[in-house]
Amino acid sequence: MAAKKKKATKKKATKRKPNAAFMKPVNPSSILAEVVGAKAMPRTEVTKKLWAYIKKNGLQDKKNKRMIHADAKLKPVFKKDMVNMFEMTKLVSKHLS
Repeated sequence: MAAKKKKATKKKATKRKPNAAFMKPVNPSSILAEVVGAKAMPRTEVTKKLWAYIKKNGLQDKKNKRMIHADAKLKPVFKKDMVNMFEMTKLVSKHLS
């Protein structure tokens, strides 16, 4: 006795296209360039480099990982001693052109 085979109906997964605004190269200000580098790069790359710097230097709060302590290089960017990670992106965007 032969088993009937069901045809699998698969939807073709459409690949997400990156948002052009995020991929457009931006220039960091001289203050931000001390942390992420001076060459033009997409916003996503700026954020990656900023997080790498924060983790490398242990700037995340130990109890609340959403809070970031500003060191000597980040204090001119944040203008505060401590910011949350959502506020950080807002403050960093002011240093991109």
